[in-house]
Amino acid sequence: MALMRVDPTKALSDYLLYAYLSPDFQEVIRQRTIHGSTVDRIPLVQFGSFPVAIPPLAIQQEIVAVLRALDDRITLLRETNATLEAIAQALFKSWFVDFDPVRAKMEGRSPEGMDETTAALFPDALEESELGWVPKGWQAGSLDTIFELNPKRTLKKDVQAPYLDMAGVATSGHCADTPISRAMGSGSKFRNGDTLLARITPCLENGKTAFVDFLEDGETGWGSTEFLVLRPKAPWPDYYAYLLCRHPAFREYAIQSMSGTSGRQRIQNDVLGRYLLPIAPDSVALAFGSIVEPIHQAIAANHRTAQTLSTLRDTLLPRLISGQLRLPEAQALINEV
Repeated sequence: MALMRVDPTKALSDYLLYAYLSPDFQEVIRQRTIHGSTVDRIPLVQFGSFPVAIPPLAIQQEIVAVLRALDDRITLLRETNATLEAIAQALFKSWFVDFDPVRAKMEGRSPEGMDETTAALFPDALEESELGWVPKGWQAGSLDTIFELNPKRTLKKDVQAPYLDMAGVATSGHCADTPISRAMGSGSKFRNGDTLLARITPCLENGKTAFVDFLEDGETGWGSTEFLVLRPKAPWPDYYAYLLCRHPAFREYAIQSMSGTSGRQRIQNDVLGRYLLPIAPDSVALAFGSIVEPIHQAIAANHRTAQTLSTLRDTLLPRLISGQLRLPEAQALINEV
């Protein structure tokens, strides 16, 4: 790593950071990189001679302000999504793991955070089951009772379709990278509303999971053969599958149940299908969906906005650094988002 002292009378550190991230400067780095047999490197003595545009300080300040404002908006949207998903996860745990509404009624209290109509859907007692204590009237059942595992999807070989590889799936948060178009080969097939769970080590342990909401209506995408696709059966909401796949107890079961040779272990469909979970009445499933669906929609909308802002930032960056775009014009473009 090269450490350089910036002369504050000539350049701002934040401006140089953006300048170094610009496509023109990155291309210079690629051209001057020395490729070795094991490690690529850039001679430090040459780095100071790499060309970079240095406008007056006042212009630098304005460029930094524009680009930083975009980055701040992107950061805020991502933080908001993390909060929204945490709320959905907390609700999932409260209803289907801790049974908080039931326990509240057992203690003579009104369940918190829900209206009387929703509260009336929960019993006021627990009963023993194969899974342990569950709300009275609920069932302990296997995952494949209310889920489809790798549901049938039609996509003809060699047809161009959205493709998502394992690298495009995050270890936290349901949003995946934008897929690319690729001719259908061998892999999992999915559509909006499906949940993708990495089934192989170390991706499963790392938490790679995504909720599919990036396709066009009626479109089928495809991806890694190491995706296990889950889809709840009606009336369970689609997002329930994603929340379950993020639940620590579920993940621990999946990880402990992997089989295969060292370094290539994976969870099998039939094993995952035997996972026990409490199955609530349809009325509770529908009520849960009416609450989490708006949360999912908000997360998806925020992600789309963040992607638009990221694209705009990447478009403005080289044009501002090179002076091809005036600051008022850049600000006008940002105001349109």
